[in-house]
Amino acid sequence: MAKITSRQKPIALAVLLLLPAVTVSAQQQSKRKPPTTRPVATAPGAPSAPRPVATTPSPRAAACHGGVSFDKFLADLKQRAMSEGVSQRTLAAAAPYLVYDQGIVNRDRGQRVFGQIFTQFAGRMAAAYRMQHGQKRIQTYAAAFARAEKEYGVPPAVIAAFWGLESDFGANMGKLPTLPSLVSLAYDCRRSEMFENETVAALKIIERGDLSPDEMIGSWAGELGQTQFLPTHYFNYAVDYDGDGHRNLLRSAPDVIGSTANYIATGLKWRRGEPWLQEIRVPPNLPWDQTDLRPNTRARNGRHAA
Repeated sequence: MAKITSRQKPIALAVLLLLPAVTVSAQQQSKRKPPTTRPVATAPGAPSAPRPVATTPSPRAAACHGGVSFDKFLADLKQRAMSEGVSQRTLAAAAPYLVYDQGIVNRDRGQRVFGQIFTQFAGRMAAAYRMQHGQKRIQTYAAAFARAEKEYGVPPAVIAAFWGLESDFGANMGKLPTLPSLVSLAYDCRRSEMFENETVAALKIIERGDLSPDEMIGSWAGELGQTQFLPTHYFNYAVDYDGDGHRNLLRSAPDVIGSTANYIATGLKWRRGEPWLQEIRVPPNLPWDQTDLRPNTRARNGRHAA
């Protein structure tokens, strides 16, 4: 799937909100073949992350940290984590993965911005196979979907849409160790503060007992699980829906369903009964330079931008 930023995810989510309910004509259906899917397991046995190899940071990496070395930066970050409840034991377990990887930083800085209108993006992402897989999962995990809708007010179609869009229902979660990505992006100056927070959140996930460091495998940008949560979202919104005492968004379908519903309802402020999308028409002379991409935001001239 196309890599989208966290700020774009609510928009991307809307593309597939009606995934099991919509009908797509034969002419509109995507010709893309569905990926080979793996069964969603609830038992232990996830693959372990490969041990990363440290690389030397580029000279500009430390510019926003007063020129300090990565080792000093990491030591300070560990101190912060300890002040927020992360134990020495967790830090010791995570230590082999807390290394700098310049390749991750290069990927981040090499991202290309893509521009598509909504209908193009929807036509590509709302493929027929995703609808079919979404319907099957709603049937298979009917109890978990019903519980999530009762507790969070999020319909099964919305949860399944998010699930399908983010990882094709667990088939494409990424293959890279998470911690090196997070700490490398934290040391880099482009989004340092954000990824410092994400690194600490990942350590808190380990501390809580949800995942071990070697189980943390995901995308190169540090997203985890079948709905690709950043660690802060994982820590704040993941719930234990299968009752095993852990929040495992890599292997437990019930946990994925409940956690995704919690994030949509609590994080994205989903409100039961409201439409997922509403079309509007704007006048030809709309002052676009005074508008904002956020809904219900007043433009500088006092009129609603959207």
